[in-house]
Amino acid sequence: MTVRLDPEQAAELEAIAEVNGGPVSEEIRRAIAEHIEAKRKDKGFQARLKDSIERHREILDKLAR
Repeated sequence: MTVRLDPEQAAELEAIAEVNGGPVSEEIRRAIAEHIEAKRKDKGFQARLKDSIERHREILDKLAR
């Protein structure tokens, strides 16, 4: 997977990784994990997710016929 950052974000991320003593990739994984966990707790997102699942289920059921 490739992640493109603007130069300022890249520099800030590199500085954070350096201060934390780890690679940039670990900082990215940590940020993604935190983002996913926040979405799991976000009631609005969960409602939209359930709606999306239902819409896709209907489409898949039609295709399976």
